[in-house]
Amino acid sequence: MEDGALSKPAAVLACAAMASFYVGILYAPTLILRLPPPSSHTNFLIRRFICAGVSSLVSVVVSAILLPIKSGEASQLIGVYGIRIDHIWQAVVFPLALTALMYAGSLTFMSLLLIHSLREDVNCRGGLIKSISVEAVASLRSIASSVMHWRNYVVAPVTEELVFRACMIPLLLCAGFQKNTVIFVCPIFFSLAHLNHLMDVYNKQQNNWTRACMIIGLQLGYTVVFGSYASFLFIRTGHFLAPVVAHMFCNIMGLPLLVSPGKGIVSLAFLAGLLGFLWLLFPITNSGLYNDRTDTCRCWQGYCSGN
Repeated sequence: MEDGALSKPAAVLACAAMASFYVGILYAPTLILRLPPPSSHTNFLIRRFICAGVSSLVSVVVSAILLPIKSGEASQLIGVYGIRIDHIWQAVVFPLALTALMYAGSLTFMSLLLIHSLREDVNCRGGLIKSISVEAVASLRSIASSVMHWRNYVVAPVTEELVFRACMIPLLLCAGFQKNTVIFVCPIFFSLAHLNHLMDVYNKQQNNWTRACMIIGLQLGYTVVFGSYASFLFIRTGHFLAPVVAHMFCNIMGLPLLVSPGKGIVSLAFLAGLLGFLWLLFPITNSGLYNDRTDTCRCWQGYCSGN
């Protein structure tokens, strides 16, 4: 790639446009295309799936046009987006394990609830293995049959990471932004893209702007923190799957549980997980675990631009 071929203002403007388009297209069917309202919530979500897919495709095309890629390097474009088939298990297992450490308190609390539930089932039905099997099958069926679960656990993580990480980060790095800057700047676009929930929250809070703004403020703060972490994973690993699996896991778990009344073990588990997370953050995201070309390219993702 050619250094300096993309200016910083152009990269920032492109990222802002991608974020705006990702949100704006969700309202295009009714406001622009004048389509009738969906007949059900399921159809409403499916329509949004299509919009998110179109937005992701447009972002990929736009970033491909803007990236300073020579004609002979066009085959490396997919690699620039972090879409690779090598080191897949590392890109899935290591970031997932690292992210799970932040949820040590939540996982401990869920385990205690599961043990209590299984004990009751065993007393009622008999057989621990049978009880676990019934619980697992019921959970899988619930997830697979729910369109909302597909939205939260598949469509949103994949499309958001494609647009806000895979497309935006190479643009910002090629424009000359330092990696540390990108890790904290890129999530701003990610958080602003969630402002479209403001009116929904406002209506749910019975038209109370103070409560709505407090809730949205908390959500934006969380998205900035997670966005920084996801950007960190993408830049460090160079693998698209790394932030995707972390995103899916966080959507499933929600906010980490810090304390639980009457269960001090939950707080201890959270503290231990936090310390483990900080200790392993850099070693477990070392580029050598996810790539074999670290000795041949300073920024082995493929977009060398002096960073």
